[in-house]
Amino acid sequence: MAKKKPSPKKVFVLDTSVILYAHDAIMHFEEHDVAIPITVLEELDNFKKGNDSLNFEAREFIRLLDKLAKGHKLDEWIPLQPGKSSKKGKFKVLMDLDSKINALRIFNDNKHDHQILNAALKLQESETDKQVIFITKDINLRLKAKSLELVAEDYETGKVSNLNTLYTGKKAYENIDNKFIDALHQNEHIPWEDIFEKKPVDNEFSILKSDSGSVLCYFNAETKCLEKVEKRPVYGIKPRNAEQTFAVHAILNPEIKLVSIQGIAGTGKTLLALAAALESRREFKQIYLARPIVPLSNKDIGYLPGDIKSKLNPYMEPLWDNLKFIQNQWNETDKEFIRITEMVNKEKLMITPLAYIRGRSFSNIIFIIDEAQNLTPHEIKTIITRAGENTKIIFTGDIRQIDTPYLDSQSNGMSYLIDRLKDHPLYAHVTLEKGERSELANLANELL
Repeated sequence: MAKKKPSPKKVFVLDTSVILYAHDAIMHFEEHDVAIPITVLEELDNFKKGNDSLNFEAREFIRLLDKLAKGHKLDEWIPLQPGKSSKKGKFKVLMDLDSKINALRIFNDNKHDHQILNAALKLQESETDKQVIFITKDINLRLKAKSLELVAEDYETGKVSNLNTLYTGKKAYENIDNKFIDALHQNEHIPWEDIFEKKPVDNEFSILKSDSGSVLCYFNAETKCLEKVEKRPVYGIKPRNAEQTFAVHAILNPEIKLVSIQGIAGTGKTLLALAAALESRREFKQIYLARPIVPLSNKDIGYLPGDIKSKLNPYMEPLWDNLKFIQNQWNETDKEFIRITEMVNKEKLMITPLAYIRGRSFSNIIFIIDEAQNLTPHEIKTIITRAGENTKIIFTGDIRQIDTPYLDSQSNGMSYLIDRLKDHPLYAHVTLEKGERSELANLANELL
């Protein structure tokens, strides 16, 4: 029997977009080699100054490369993990851009992207015994690479494999025996074994229906029982469906320290999170409501007119709108209306860009991060690791509405969070599906 021919060793060429997505991407290709075109380093040099996540990733990668390259020349193959027992490959910086197939000439443009393609093509010409694979999060650049007969792929680390099976945090069950529905209504908890053969996911919500009634419940990760979930208003806002009721319950539950709420526009994600945070304000010293700044056309906000407050106001306005909506449930003379104004004036309630709180540690705070789908997995992890004692973090967003370059529905930080943290006793997730903003908004979501 003939021996199976071994697969050729691979060399992965990384584009700038991969580094800006995850500065340690170079370490995630197992035993294979990794190459960085010199043009990538030139591009990263333009990103190293600033407080945005892209600037952080650029600086961290430069530091990592400097650490790995000590005692070596960058244009030679350098071990990614020195030592005889290392299972990592090697890396080098590609200096030669003079390939036979010239992307600059073919695309008639001396762009950095085309210089990076030339570096990968040159490596493919010289490393004939290896399979060269170009890695980029830029879809258009992948298409260009493929048109030049260069194998091109997305960076898969941290990417959710199938959105159709992504955890929703809730399930509905039909034909439940009436006695269990009644028992939950009367006792407010029952053993999970009464209904399910398999233990439910920690903090997962359920809608149980019989032929004559129904009940909302969740699997308590601490007591290991099914417990009834009551629909309750929060700071003047009433949940309008079961999913919103579940979201409010998760935020108000003191045993759950991390909550994510996912849903399309108009499902009430941010409004419910803020209203529930206000309801639980006595448990925390401050409420922070933040969102990442995604500049228009991927330009820095510095080009906008006015001072820093004027530049940021358009990005923060949707958050203020939610706060005003809650406040306007009351008359101006009502104590609830006045309390919100006082909280803002005394900075007990802060609405701020996410970049302004990067690097800080938080204790006794309820922290809402809006538009979390525009964060990378690394940014999500960084935010959570800043949590101190008595801190609750709530991520809200729509994983199908990505506004930042090089992220998509599968690779953004919120999808990653939902996929990785489900079934943890400190975490709860709810996907909101029913729009409650207006009939007109629902019409647009369903038919346009």
